[in-house]
Amino acid sequence: MNQDTLKQQLVQTGGKEDRKLIETLDKEANENTPWFAIRLFGGMKSADLADFFSEHNVESFIPMQMVDFMDKTGHIRHALRPVVRNLIFVKKSVSNQRLNELIVETQKPMMVMRKSKGSKEYYEIPAKQMVEFRMMCDPQYAQKMFLSAEEAQLKVGDPVLVAHGPLKGITGRLVRQNKKYFLLKEVPGMGVMVKVSRWCCKPIQT
Repeated sequence: MNQDTLKQQLVQTGGKEDRKLIETLDKEANENTPWFAIRLFGGMKSADLADFFSEHNVESFIPMQMVDFMDKTGHIRHALRPVVRNLIFVKKSVSNQRLNELIVETQKPMMVMRKSKGSKEYYEIPAKQMVEFRMMCDPQYAQKMFLSAEEAQLKVGDPVLVAHGPLKGITGRLVRQNKKYFLLKEVPGMGVMVKVSRWCCKPIQT
């Protein structure tokens, strides 16, 4: 669902929480603050790190998906779980030095992903790319697949802009799998594919 469509639906339904979400969408539309990807080690839960960053006014994002599992009583339950248990994205709302200080404060092993192997520079994910990635990670999209970074890089597809439909305005690579077309969006550490009609996509000149 693109932001304009979502905003229209929120206006129709009304409500205080809806108005707050509209304000968030408007803010994100003009956002230019990049993000970092952080890889966790040693069994630390990404949700715990997200809580820690929140306490220090640093926004984070964990891609989630609905999974089925069996509880202790043998019943099948449904719950949102992290797609990648040791990966979290953090907004660059503080300096690199402050981010490093926070990481040290956790006393947990983790690594901010770098531009390349051996590089000391952090990989900054552009704001627009992160907004689109977060939209495509929305659990409402049932026909969606998550991929590892390696799997995403192996996918062959042309760069496109979605011109029509719920993903209008989002860019990515148009890939084909099992006779169906998907829009692939990559960020450091992973990728997400959402089913799309190829007739809704326009090629991007590179």
